[in-house]
Amino acid sequence: QVQLVESGGGLVQPGGSLSLSCAVSVGMFSLYFMGWYRQAPGKERELVATIDYSGTTKYTDSVKGRFTISRDNAKNTVALRMNNLKPEDTAVYYCHMPNTDYWGQGTQVTVSS
Repeated sequence: QVQLVESGGGLVQPGGSLSLSCAVSVGMFSLYFMGWYRQAPGKERELVATIDYSGTTKYTDSVKGRFTISRDNAKNTVALRMNNLKPEDTAVYYCHMPNTDYWGQGTQVTVSS
């Protein structure tokens, strides 16, 4: 059974940094397209960043230059490094395998002074 388990959320002040990690239990992980999504209170879930099998990345405009998605195919993990965090980044962050029904349970990120 495929499982995605996120870790690394928490409370941080504006301008601070956090790193999220997602451990994925699936065979042939390196072939999968992976992504991070987030959902703020009262808003729809939105795409934050994706990374394909070759390491090519894409970001939503609001996080470009501040967030970095990466993957370690040897460890079956995908990470999201978030710098210069803003209050509007506050949300539950989810790891997801696009084009599948597999989602992590989510991890809360709160940016507040």
